[in-house]
Amino acid sequence: FFGDEMAPADKASRTKPSAQLEELINKSFGSMDEMKEKFEARAAPGAVFGSGWVWVCVNQAGDKLELVGTPNQDNPLMKGVADEIMFPILGLDVWEHAYYLKYQNRRPEYVSNWWNVVNWDKVSENCKYCIENHAGVPVRG
Repeated sequence: FFGDEMAPADKASRTKPSAQLEELINKSFGSMDEMKEKFEARAAPGAVFGSGWVWVCVNQAGDKLELVGTPNQDNPLMKGVADEIMFPILGLDVWEHAYYLKYQNRRPEYVSNWWNVVNWDKVSENCKYCIENHAGVPVRG
């Protein structure tokens, strides 16, 4: 899931959210910039201590996006992680192993630069799948 939602920066820069995803982002957060700001706050060292993930999720009704932070290997598909089971469409690994070699302890810089490799075409596919199927995206493995 994590690897599939990213692309080399030159390819990622040519992707964009679908109309469906853009509408949900604007409805749920106000704008893409506001979503990114809230996401980065959820990914900050004090918000997710140590290891964990930050996710953009579709709610069960399929009409809203929410941000969810999880510790360790937990994810929003697990009961008890959030108020309801949610369907991740984008996730960021904030475990130190994901960024330490390049960024050392500069997690905010890692998170900010990560947006440059997000494949919005894939995230849009994930969003469409979750809304149409009321289920999480199938993963390889």
